[in-house]
Amino acid sequence: MAFHSVVTMEKPLQHISLTDWHARVSQLRNVADARRSDAFAIRHASRSLRNETRIEGDWANYETNEGLTDRISELNRWRDIIAKTFDRIEREIYMLQEEKNATERELETLTGPISVIAECLTMRDGRLGSEMTYDEADTEIKNELAILENNQRLLADRCQKAWEKLTRLEEVRFKIGMEIDNKLEAVELDNSQLALDRNAANISYKPDPTRNPKNSCSYETWLEHVKNMKQLAENELADTYAIREALFVCREKARNMLQSQQERAEHTIRKRIFETQRARNELEWQKMKMKDEMEQAVCEIKTLEQALRDKSDGLKLAETRLENRAQRSGMELCMDQAHEMLCVEVEKLREIRRRLICKIDESKANYNLMEEHAQKIDVDLENKQHSLMTDIRALDLRQRLKGGEFGLKMANPSAQTDRNIVLTRMEDEIPKT
Repeated sequence: MAFHSVVTMEKPLQHISLTDWHARVSQLRNVADARRSDAFAIRHASRSLRNETRIEGDWANYETNEGLTDRISELNRWRDIIAKTFDRIEREIYMLQEEKNATERELETLTGPISVIAECLTMRDGRLGSEMTYDEADTEIKNELAILENNQRLLADRCQKAWEKLTRLEEVRFKIGMEIDNKLEAVELDNSQLALDRNAANISYKPDPTRNPKNSCSYETWLEHVKNMKQLAENELADTYAIREALFVCREKARNMLQSQQERAEHTIRKRIFETQRARNELEWQKMKMKDEMEQAVCEIKTLEQALRDKSDGLKLAETRLENRAQRSGMELCMDQAHEMLCVEVEKLREIRRRLICKIDESKANYNLMEEHAQKIDVDLENKQHSLMTDIRALDLRQRLKGGEFGLKMANPSAQTDRNIVLTRMEDEIPKT
């Protein structure tokens, strides 16, 4: 029988033993178990990490949202505080501007009284002769002018201080307004950031988000800045009421002082009118008496001249008798008693003529003096009449000071005539109609 055999061929590689094979299988099993254990641990750790990171991320986002909400609340709170201060500044600026405008209008109205007083002084400077006196009315009108000028300076100073205060308030208002706008912008920006979430479409990675922005400051610096702005506004508002009150008090004080001085000046002018009228009436009475006395003096001079002429004829008669008796001849030319009587008569008549001539000269001199004084009285009467009319026109001119805000107030001419009659005490001197 035949035998068949198989030719076997082995790979030219190193063969391992069964023991090594079992060891390798065991090693692979152990490694697989370790890898599975590691994978399980990694999966467990990954799950724990996911949960922890989700929780931490959610809490971080929640805390960030709460921080943004608190920041928005703080900004709104400070904005409300500063907005109230801003409203106070607006009100104070408005009220102070109104007071300043009222003071400026009061200051402008003083130009009217000054022109009236200047016209009054110019008018009263037109008085004539002895009526150019530094009387009480002149003094009071000049005092009124001094008060007006002092009121002008005082009101101008108050307006200047009010303008300076308004400038500072407007500057503070601008700063506070910018502060409010910045806070509104910051609140709007934080609200938009609070509205963002992880599913928003406009989120992305940024190059360096944790950097400090340029010109940034710390929270403490910001808080101090806000408090300083609030304190700055409070400091500027502290004395605003006092300035407004000073403007009002200054206007009222100036108006009261001017009104009292105007009344005092008008009283002195009326008093001066009364005194001038009384002096004029006195001079008119003196003029009338002087005229009567001058007429009597003229009559007396004529009587004295007639008496002198009579005595001249008697002297001529006596002298003629003496001269004719001197023509006697012989022993008849003697100094008899008739001659002595004629000589005595001549001496008496000469003395009488001398005395009459002296009295005539004295009477004429007295008449000339009375005539000269009457002329002075006429001139003084004219001056007093002119002064009286000047003071009446000045008093009428001052009525412009009472026509509203020193405006011209038209009056009824008939009423003004009656008023002037009363002022000049002419009721008894004007014929009744």
